[in-house]
Amino acid sequence: MPTLQLQVTNNSVQDRLLLRVSTQDNEEYRIYFTRRYLRELWPHLTAMLAGHLANTATPVTSVDTSESGEQMSFEQPFREDNVSYPLGKEPLLASEAFLRENGEGAALLTMAEGRERSFKLKLTAGILQVLCSMLRAASEKADWNLALDYHTTVSQSSHPGKSLLH
Repeated sequence: MPTLQLQVTNNSVQDRLLLRVSTQDNEEYRIYFTRRYLRELWPHLTAMLAGHLANTATPVTSVDTSESGEQMSFEQPFREDNVSYPLGKEPLLASEAFLRENGEGAALLTMAEGRERSFKLKLTAGILQVLCSMLRAASEKADWNLALDYHTTVSQSSHPGKSLLH
């Protein structure tokens, strides 16, 4: 399921960030990020970007998201017509994360709600750069006071493929 659009917004009432992912099949997945979840996940995202995906990273103005060469653009409004919600309209409240390499120049981020729902997001360097940029901007807008820099280190006890968050 190639990603077409990403959007991260601040839900100030619930003090959460909402990640919306749309696909070319006109499906939308919604995932809530809490402050704690983002704080714990961030070092792993940046480590993947600086490690496994480092050789494929380029400055991003649009992202090629499929074999057909379809572009994810930042000028287009988020599509909201005739959308289906495979996980339901209520956002998944992410409490676990799994991040692993997924072949040359790719990674897979699985965000889970305990033993309930989960969502897998295929990442390239470009998509991960975009996601990190959006998460930083939304975190700043939410006034979460998180130090989300790209030089954060991952603790020695972290192992690829294992649960990053509980």
